[in-house]
Amino acid sequence: MFLVRPAGTPAREAGPDTDIRKTIWIDLINPTPVEIADAEKDLQVHIPRRSELEEIESSSRHREQDGNLYLSTPLVKRTDDSAFSLPIGLVLTGNGHLITVRYADYFAFDTLGRRQAERPPGTPEPTAIELLVEVIEDIINRLADVLEGLARALDTVSRRVFNADQPRNPAQTGEMLRITLRRLGHAGDLASMIRDSLLGLDRMLIYVGDRADKTSADLSNRVKVASRDISSLNDFVAQTVNKVQFLLDATLGFISIEQNDGMKVLTVVSSIGITPTLIAGIYGMNFKFMPELGWKYGYPYGLCLMALSVILPLFWFWRRGWFGAR
Repeated sequence: MFLVRPAGTPAREAGPDTDIRKTIWIDLINPTPVEIADAEKDLQVHIPRRSELEEIESSSRHREQDGNLYLSTPLVKRTDDSAFSLPIGLVLTGNGHLITVRYADYFAFDTLGRRQAERPPGTPEPTAIELLVEVIEDIINRLADVLEGLARALDTVSRRVFNADQPRNPAQTGEMLRITLRRLGHAGDLASMIRDSLLGLDRMLIYVGDRADKTSADLSNRVKVASRDISSLNDFVAQTVNKVQFLLDATLGFISIEQNDGMKVLTVVSSIGITPTLIAGIYGMNFKFMPELGWKYGYPYGLCLMALSVILPLFWFWRRGWFGAR
């Protein structure tokens, strides 16, 4: 999709008769090769393709060429049940245009687009560098919201893991621990993607700050504030990763306890079955001179002996606290 976003009017798709050179912000959403070629022809500037935006070298993500500033970073997007990261590209042209290239709908871009469309008539239209700083600020705010949601989700997981007062049978406990492991895995992936996005934005601000310093003191201060926000969010991400690791270790510890409890049950079952089997084996040999062979009460005696060999070990295990409540 090839959108032009002039100030004071809603965004619209660029058509054959649209003069995009009169619009400061050009927004390419999952663009086709034809749309990229049309934008390059009208603006006389190279627009990076997706393969270029996915490069991980710093020299590929942040560079100046022919008076144009090329910036790119992976940006996380969270949905109701998943999260993924896709590259975005920001091009600040020497002719005063901002070109954004993205492959998903992002809340930060939509927020800035609504503000751009709702600007009162007669107010000065922001410059390309001002729009670039605004979109970075909105991205940082959105990442902060995602981090807050992740923190709340981890608090919920923590209460579920350490809620010892809630009675559960072994099947419910096992299912809860499996769900917890999956949630912690998703949380760890999300935290990692957020950290990558923040790292890319932090590097972006180095180049944007150089341009802002040459524009105005107010814009330069906004870039510095954004840089401090990223630093604080990085600290929060580090804390979140540590919490994910702590909850993961705790969950694996509870899984080990559940496995040990299962082994105790198997040990009890096998132990109480050994002695009766031994007694039955001894009296099943049918030797000719076995004293109890011709005894009238030999059969009840054998049954009582086997019953005692079951009851006494069970009582001993119970006294040891291996099962049940004393």
